[in-house]
Amino acid sequence: MVLSLFSARNAFFISLCLFAALYRPVLSKPAKFADDFRITWSDTHITQIDGGRAIQLKLDPSSGCGFASKKQYLFGRVSMKIKLIPGDSAGTVAAFYMNSDTDSVRDELDFEFLGNRSGQPYTVQTNVFAHGKGDREQRVNLWFDPSRDFHEYAISWNHLRIVFYVDNVPIRVYKNNEARKVPYPRFQPMGVYSTLWEADDWATRGGIEKINWSEAPFYAYYKDFDIEGCSVPGPAGCPANPKNWWEGSAYHQLTPVEARSYRWVRVNHMIYDYCTDKSRFPVPPPECSAGI
Repeated sequence: MVLSLFSARNAFFISLCLFAALYRPVLSKPAKFADDFRITWSDTHITQIDGGRAIQLKLDPSSGCGFASKKQYLFGRVSMKIKLIPGDSAGTVAAFYMNSDTDSVRDELDFEFLGNRSGQPYTVQTNVFAHGKGDREQRVNLWFDPSRDFHEYAISWNHLRIVFYVDNVPIRVYKNNEARKVPYPRFQPMGVYSTLWEADDWATRGGIEKINWSEAPFYAYYKDFDIEGCSVPGPAGCPANPKNWWEGSAYHQLTPVEARSYRWVRVNHMIYDYCTDKSRFPVPPPECSAGI
């Protein structure tokens, strides 16, 4: 597969994304890493750069690394700009996710960036866990090289839906289908996490492609950390407040421009959807017919 940002189709699509960005609210100024986050795993492998406005994560044979938010949040929007591992990154995984830090009733919203062999597209896997139930994987091949520059990855979460965004482009929508007895994460606050680690037993082509440690150390870079949400502990009425901007009518469904971008991604770049995997789900899960 040859990726090109200069095809007429992609150029038109990028113009749609820029147009859509004009309609986003003005959010808080992105914070320095130490304002909202702490290192949770291998502090020798995380380096603050640019006066703490960005960080470098390192993976080598001795260790990966990770960090987490200092607080948990119940609804809102979180985003980071990430520059992924260049070149031969097969077998590596960089993750950006929210997690309730509970066991049997875990809630979790995942971005997982699956490394590749040089010249192959980067794959991003998303997953949703609600009340301990996951197995809702979707995979999309990114339409650009995410190792050449920073790109924004965001999770928007309110009472009605969860949307995963890449550079303002919705790549996944998970709606609240509790009326169909489908669990939805709306009771447990979640922290914001990121890790860089080795997972060559499954990450690249189902584990066929192994990590090439001669290419180590592997580096990924993060900046523009932004969290807008109801912190827990915090004001008790915040999560249920309908006046929170992320609960507004503009965030009940995708805009026409977003819906068009969403369909473009699904048609041209989606490579796996649990909803259509009949070997796992002979009868599609009920949320799969909900649409966007």
